[in-house]
Amino acid sequence: MSTATATPATRTSPGRRLGQFALNNGALVGLLVLCLALFIATPRFLTIPNIINIGIQAAVVAILAFGMTFVIVTAGIDLSVGSVAALGAMVSAFMFSDIGLPGWLTLLIGLLVGLAAGAVSGLGIAYGKLPAFIGTLAMMSVARGLTLVVSDGTPLKTAPSVNAMGGDLAFLPVPILMMALAGVVCWFVLNRTILGRSMYAIGGNTEAARLSGLPVRKVLVAVYALSGLFAGLAGMVLAGRLSSAQPQAGVSYELDAIAACVIGGASLAGGSGRASGTLIGAILLAVIRNGLNILNVSSFWQQVVIGLVIALAVGFDVFRAKKTH
Repeated sequence: MSTATATPATRTSPGRRLGQFALNNGALVGLLVLCLALFIATPRFLTIPNIINIGIQAAVVAILAFGMTFVIVTAGIDLSVGSVAALGAMVSAFMFSDIGLPGWLTLLIGLLVGLAAGAVSGLGIAYGKLPAFIGTLAMMSVARGLTLVVSDGTPLKTAPSVNAMGGDLAFLPVPILMMALAGVVCWFVLNRTILGRSMYAIGGNTEAARLSGLPVRKVLVAVYALSGLFAGLAGMVLAGRLSSAQPQAGVSYELDAIAACVIGGASLAGGSGRASGTLIGAILLAVIRNGLNILNVSSFWQQVVIGLVIALAVGFDVFRAKKTH
């Protein structure tokens, strides 16, 4: 009776397994290496207060990026999320300070403003046949303009319920709790719902998804509406941190949200993206900024570093795609 032995082709060495893990989790490996390097450079980097500070700094971008993940999975893009976040916060503050509505209602209104703005973008893209880049670029301009119109270019006082979004709850910062909640919702939608599976199908091949009977246009409207809703939540958290609605809040945040998704492994070609990867991407950006601030590196050079990280992430994604095909 012969004993079957594993052939070299079927063996998986520890080094090969480690290499495959690094290939599939490049953002996580990069985050761990970066944290180790910053700890060596400045031991106070890994102190509890600083770690909490990093989480708070990452929260708004992460929430925006979770909504952006839905869009990128469908091979789309949403350039309006920063402006929509500012608009939601400003309308909420206007309803409280000028109209006198209850605080809890103004918080809900801020979320609904984001949802409505996203749905309008989705309708233009899905039914108006606008390219996602153009449709959301137009919404970015409209939302920012409306923010300035509502505020007359000046900050507005926000309701206590909105301010609570930037405070603490049982010694835990609310922005971090909101980031965790948004992450769970993003994961659930992508992995446990028909809508999530439809997103991946549309991002993989839109025409094949349509021919298989998926309501592609309705799904796209829902995707951009979700992105807007997450932007509204991010706007509430940002306004809570500032204790006011600022007319220029959220400027360029859409670029950080896209970067977080790409760094986390989402492909701009569509069909791939994970909530966990997006979270790691957002934290990685926050760690870079935090570490460079501690090291007293100029903010100008920080932008250079962030740009290089994004370029490396996209290059790594291309390399990984070639290795897996």
